[in-house]
Amino acid sequence: MSIRPILDTSLAKPTIEGAGVKLHRAFGFENPDMLDPFLLFDDFRNERPEDFAAGFPWHPHRGIETITYVLSGSVEHGDSLGNVGTLGAGDVQWMTAGSGIMHQEMPSGNAAGQMHGFQLWANLPGDLKMTTPRYQDVTGNDIPEIIDDDGTRVKVITGNFWGKSGPVDGVAADPQYLDIYVPAGVKKSFKIDTYRRAFAYIFDGSGRFADASRPTGVLLEKEVRGEEVNIRDMSGNRTLVRFGSGDEVTVQAGEKGIRFLLISGAPIQEPVAWHGPIVMNTRAELQQAFADLRNGTFIKPAH
Repeated sequence: MSIRPILDTSLAKPTIEGAGVKLHRAFGFENPDMLDPFLLFDDFRNERPEDFAAGFPWHPHRGIETITYVLSGSVEHGDSLGNVGTLGAGDVQWMTAGSGIMHQEMPSGNAAGQMHGFQLWANLPGDLKMTTPRYQDVTGNDIPEIIDDDGTRVKVITGNFWGKSGPVDGVAADPQYLDIYVPAGVKKSFKIDTYRRAFAYIFDGSGRFADASRPTGVLLEKEVRGEEVNIRDMSGNRTLVRFGSGDEVTVQAGEKGIRFLLISGAPIQEPVAWHGPIVMNTRAELQQAFADLRNGTFIKPAH
């Protein structure tokens, strides 16, 4: 077994998307090779309806897949092909935009006004950029959860893990998407295919991920006795941990336990031409996509 080294840790940055939704972006619109095949990850956990109620009105996508995982509240969605639905707490939607789709996502809070969830963008290889769009809507009840003897809980959204298979299938990046909780004080290792790019995103509690023989956390600047110093803190809420190659990830949970997403996928290793919600392989393909938007041919007829 080889522990994956930690390439870097970072905190998700506040940003605004859609019609004024406040969220935190862990990565995106930077180096598309960094976590190939994944392009972007947004954390849209909000406690106040005024921070998310405007939602994400009609907008296009082409050449990617979007993965929405709702923890609290709900998201109503509709698209240019006539698909409509609502994602509730625990539900997942895996949308293959393929050749092109116009859709909207309108969030609503729960009884306490909370709207919590995540959205991940995965790239499509060149031979699938113009594939027919499709949806996979999965209810939380259909997502298998494994509970280990030490209290560790793993929800398998996609991929295979500890003898269970996630309900989302046929995804180009062949990803593994896990929602993991490790109880307070427990040290736990999780196997990942050596050839996959992988990252963890912590959203509750705290912990330290092993880096070869030493634990590591987030390098933070703090004031100690009136002086600013850099110290190594435990990785906590809204921390992205990016791993190098290896076949396992090990975490030591903090005093309140730790809950995180562990996501990995096979790199596509193709050129990327990216602007906004459209990701193609070449500049010419990208220009054609926006020309299609202007002239009304962006939505392709079903075959």
